[in-house]
Amino acid sequence: MGDTDDFYEGDGTMESLPTSPEVTYNWVDITADFFKYIQDLHLGELLHDGHLFGLFEAMSAIEMMDPKMDAGMLCNRGNPKPLNFQQAVMCGKLKIENLEPSEIIGIIDATVACIVSWLEGHSLAQTVFTNVYLHQPHSIIDKPLKAFCIAVYKLLDCIRDCINKAQVFEEEDFLPMVYGYRLGSNLQSGNTYDASLEVSEQKCISMLREQEEELNKKARSQDDEAELWAALAARIRFTRMFYQALLLITKRDSQSGADCVALLNGCSEMMKVIIKTAGKGSQPLENSDSPNPMGFEPMINQRLLPPTFPRYTRIKPRAEALQYFDELVTRLRHAWKITSCTNFHTALDFFMEFSRQRACILSRSALQLLYLSPSPATTASMVQNNINTPQGQRPQHAFIEILRESIKSFVNPPALNMKPGVGPNPPVREFVENFLARCVRPFAVLLQVCGHNRARQRDKLALLLDDFATLQEEADSVDALVSGAGGPPRACFGTWLLYHVLRVMIAYLLSGLELELYSVHEYHYIFWYLYEFLYGWLLSALGRAEGLAAERKDGKKAVRKKKRSRPYAREGLMCQVMQNMCGGYFKALVAFKLQGKIRQPQSEFDNEAVRYKHRFAPLSVLTPPQVHYHEFCELTQPLQYENPVILYVAGCKHFQQARTFLETITIPDQEVTDLLKVAKTNFVVLKLLAGGHKKDSTTPPEFDFSVHRHFPIIKLV
Repeated sequence: MGDTDDFYEGDGTMESLPTSPEVTYNWVDITADFFKYIQDLHLGELLHDGHLFGLFEAMSAIEMMDPKMDAGMLCNRGNPKPLNFQQAVMCGKLKIENLEPSEIIGIIDATVACIVSWLEGHSLAQTVFTNVYLHQPHSIIDKPLKAFCIAVYKLLDCIRDCINKAQVFEEEDFLPMVYGYRLGSNLQSGNTYDASLEVSEQKCISMLREQEEELNKKARSQDDEAELWAALAARIRFTRMFYQALLLITKRDSQSGADCVALLNGCSEMMKVIIKTAGKGSQPLENSDSPNPMGFEPMINQRLLPPTFPRYTRIKPRAEALQYFDELVTRLRHAWKITSCTNFHTALDFFMEFSRQRACILSRSALQLLYLSPSPATTASMVQNNINTPQGQRPQHAFIEILRESIKSFVNPPALNMKPGVGPNPPVREFVENFLARCVRPFAVLLQVCGHNRARQRDKLALLLDDFATLQEEADSVDALVSGAGGPPRACFGTWLLYHVLRVMIAYLLSGLELELYSVHEYHYIFWYLYEFLYGWLLSALGRAEGLAAERKDGKKAVRKKKRSRPYAREGLMCQVMQNMCGGYFKALVAFKLQGKIRQPQSEFDNEAVRYKHRFAPLSVLTPPQVHYHEFCELTQPLQYENPVILYVAGCKHFQQARTFLETITIPDQEVTDLLKVAKTNFVVLKLLAGGHKKDSTTPPEFDFSVHRHFPIIKLV
């Protein structure tokens, strides 16, 4: 290892602003004319040009220099002017050498809290860069603190790069602006570039590793501060390992899998030490906005913010921030498992399950990069088939191969059989290839939608259904062309696409329950649509897929295996569970409505047909055909005259059937356990109602979503 002193020289990290070119302006003084014409206006009147300043501009405009509206004016409210790095050092408020280990631990923990606040949607200027040490890390003399501060720059750059590449963040998730700070490897001193300040990835890792070794030596000593040195060493080691793991996630090679998992495991071990020793560092003062007594100025970057409404930034408490990082490491370790999913069907299930955990923006972005970026996992099929493509087209061609394998495993269409003499004729094959190429974007977008936050997913799923509707027409054309070329009449491509369309439609409707977008008086037609329509179609699609996949070509005849395998048996079982759960809710809700237990909106302010159309408008695709409101009324009309007791009994049977299906699963996961609890409870509730319990009560029942996000427990009040 080289001399450490080479790493510790120079100063400054702020990026200098470019000098504007010389511009000549022809100013005209309108002061006298202005005061002359405003005499015609009464108090409170304004004159504006409608072409340049309309209602939209008026609503989004702010009054500059007004502390209530301009964030930059907070600096002028009698607070002392924040000190920059040099000023704080000169007046003795900022130590850059001979820091106590407890002081460094406090600075590191406070910086970690600021990073978490940034990842939760606040700006860098109001979180991480309130740490004055980060303004000139090369001027710090204390080597452990200097190494950490330089590593923070590299870590921020790596996080920002990962999130920007994945493109699954919204404005409420993440703010990528850096406000003039240079996060890359090229640091500047003054207004000129200084090559001696350049810190590469390996150089940064070496700096951290060297300080880690030095601190471990001090920790092995027998002095009173040995425990503090060990706690500080754990933080430096965590920083190094976490940075290395993120580098492998964003820039990994074929050998990086075991290394990344080992690094993340090491991060988890170090985080246990960090959480245990969180009280060893200096703590923030009571009733102070600063996350640490030394080194932080909350208002130092206020002038860098654009003239917007003031936004209060509350730095995450340290205990919560450390727990956040501990869970983040666990999520990243789990996200790495996607690299072993070469089948699209399995990968989509993984993405959806990961999304249900409401993961943070960094782990969601990492999952996107691990699967969708050019990597060994996404190109496994291409390597196996010796397919060489241009570098620029590699991701698309890799994804085509993944979709091809997905269709093969799902329905086994003859058109994708590449054996000599068995495959389709050239025109049909070209048509199939064009269809696969057009499938790339919608299915890649489907995976990307799973990376967005849960609230945004609903809107994006609705837009995605339009793309799938177009693909369905082409899938029908491909199936017709294959059948016309001498093949048996199969709807292979249409069945495969229908399966995914149904999953998107179901996810769209269920998300409304999760996000609490539906009123209770709307629940009955939401659950009816799922029970009578979508889950029924999905079961039919799975059954058809199993039948098509079981068929094998033998000359000109298609024969079936005597023992048909059922690769989607569990998924079909869960569909039956969901269908019965929805049926139980629908019949219970109709009974509640008949007994006056559901509050209905006033007729003069409500139109159920309009609400129904609004809820199901995005589900207008080729297959399955949309069920319109008048059809819904015709199909459910007989139930409006049914005895509520009979409906409660029917609902009981649905929940009992769902329970029976769930109890056949030998290895239940958390989803199965939660559904079983809901089914058992609702069965008991409806059985009580069927027996006349609270028959005359009009108190509305409560729907408790605390156990399951989509299927509530019915509670009688």
